[in-house]
Amino acid sequence: MKFCPSCGAEVKYRVPADDNRERAVCDACNTVHYKNPLVVVGCVAERDGKILLCRRAIEPRYGYWTVPAGFMELGESLAEGAARETLEEACATVEIGHLFASIDVVDAGQVHLFFTGKLVSDIAPGSESLEVGMFTEDEIPWDELAFSSGRYALTKYFEDRGHNNGVHIHELRRAKLSANRST
Repeated sequence: MKFCPSCGAEVKYRVPADDNRERAVCDACNTVHYKNPLVVVGCVAERDGKILLCRRAIEPRYGYWTVPAGFMELGESLAEGAARETLEEACATVEIGHLFASIDVVDAGQVHLFFTGKLVSDIAPGSESLEVGMFTEDEIPWDELAFSSGRYALTKYFEDRGHNNGVHIHELRRAKLSANRST
């Protein structure tokens, strides 16, 4: 951010009084602008022992498979967002179950939350999907999954075998390169 969205003046980056990290601060209108993580919501939708996956028609990870998921919108609950993303990406209606996975994607500044769901409609590719499909655990294209968070959610989903075992919490960070590693 270079300019204040409130008044248009140039912002400076500094640690405001009573804070502990650098923020964009507008000295003209005294507004402190916070940048916080974005929430991604998704649904592992099942019918007859098969899971709904979508092949991405957008970047990042064009052509890879994913659990229907995307950014939460203002004015919706977590569950509503997960259902909306499933409808947008797979033209599918789901009955949302319970929240079962929370993944902190630290380097991307995101939190990914996944719900269980029961697929109650037909499926078809939405505008963000090249194709959609239903997969048993053995049929899932594990090597072609777009995101590590989706892989984690699917793994935990199958471990739970339909039982509500609470929320599985995971943290994803880029691997730190060793200072001694040759390039």
